[in-house]
Amino acid sequence: MSPRNYDVVLFGATGFTGGLTAEYLARHAPPKMLMTGRLAIAGRSRAKLEAVRDHLASINPVCATLPLLVAEADDAQALSEIASRTKVIVTTIGPYLKYGEPLVKACAEAGTHYCDLTGEPEFVDAMWLKYHETAQHTGAKLVHCCGFDSIPHDLGAYFTVLQLPHDNAIRVQGFVRAGGQFSGGTLHSAVNQFSRLAQYAKVKRARQQRDEWPLDRKIGGMLGGVRFIKELGTWTAPMPTIDPQVVLRSAAALERYGPAFKYGHFVQVKTLSNVLKLGAGTGAALVGSQVGFLRDKLLALKQPGDGPSAERRAKSWFKVTFVGETAGQRVVTSVSGGDPGYGETAKMLAESGLCLAFDNLPPKAGQLTTVVAMGDALIKRLQKAGIEFKVEQST
Repeated sequence: MSPRNYDVVLFGATGFTGGLTAEYLARHAPPKMLMTGRLAIAGRSRAKLEAVRDHLASINPVCATLPLLVAEADDAQALSEIASRTKVIVTTIGPYLKYGEPLVKACAEAGTHYCDLTGEPEFVDAMWLKYHETAQHTGAKLVHCCGFDSIPHDLGAYFTVLQLPHDNAIRVQGFVRAGGQFSGGTLHSAVNQFSRLAQYAKVKRARQQRDEWPLDRKIGGMLGGVRFIKELGTWTAPMPTIDPQVVLRSAAALERYGPAFKYGHFVQVKTLSNVLKLGAGTGAALVGSQVGFLRDKLLALKQPGDGPSAERRAKSWFKVTFVGETAGQRVVTSVSGGDPGYGETAKMLAESGLCLAFDNLPPKAGQLTTVVAMGDALIKRLQKAGIEFKVEQST
């Protein structure tokens, strides 16, 4: 990569999650990076950026001189200029289907590494179709899903695989538990995605026709309905998020997942009645998102940028338990941390940006999963930052 003015630019620093990401960087970015102006914050309002910088300076006085970059999310020329001046762009501006493409395009063309918080499958597939080959040519790593979607699940499944031999078929199941609020950005992204099922089906088919799946290895998902798992002490149900897609793409890209790999992704719920409530709520959101006035009501429940208090976030938590099995061996691992929707998501995103900027990473480019792009280096960073990767049982 050619010399750049900045190591990391945080785009969307004036939003709620963007602000938390900026705070994390103010506390944990390398001091030299902050002192030399190698971290910049970007957004559409200079006045709001100045307010964020003042707040960051109250956390770390060195941040008083952080560079401010002003650009609209759809200003192709301004985004191209910013991308050409930095090694990595970290963005929190969503829903990404509405606002994300111009920045992906700018990074792919400039050879600039990129990471975001999207959990929108259509966006990920559409960006792969449009910019994967360009990024391969320029050397850019385009890494989506760098928050709770999908870092704990992608890195957790990989961490589990590393505990098993790689010469036999491997099966991994991930079971998700969390206590916390989902973000306004997550709500808007989900409703927007639900309203575009036909468009997504078309994009998904187009990617499947061109995707780079191995011919000599078998990679696939695991089916499973609602069930009670005695070992976990909870009911579980399939969790139809983007996470299993990300895990399977990591498995397809890396031979370490064995000659055959299957992954199942499930949510843990204490009681059967709660499973039914969860299903009913998801169904209502799916139906409501198809009708204009109902969709508006759903979107009005929480706005992007809204978020809970620090006290509420401090009480939130998550744990993902993985059960990995191969011939004659079984391992149970877990990934756990604090507030999944905001605090830990900001941490994961910030550490992803720092990892892309500074760590010795595999020489791969294009649209990559977190495991393929950063793998072991990112696990080490997150462990140091307080997210626990643990082997609980091994037989």
